[in-house]
Amino acid sequence: MSKMAISIIDQVVEQLKAMPQSLQSEVLKFTLATSKIHGTAGEKLLQFSGAIPLDDLMLIQDAINQNCEQVDLNEW
Repeated sequence: MSKMAISIIDQVVEQLKAMPQSLQSEVLKFTLATSKIHGTAGEKLLQFSGAIPLDDLMLIQDAINQNCEQVDLNEW
């Protein structure tokens, strides 16, 4: 990276340095809140194991295999 190309992180750090501590704290809270991984833990999904009959899963797999990576250019 050249000296003229300042990274976004460097720019944010420079802005943070100029902010009062109360605003720095708000930025920290925001980054902590938005960086957490969202989703459901796998163990909570175990209750759904076996919910789709094997025959249906095989049909789904066949459909995926037949149409995988095919693009219909006229679809849109």
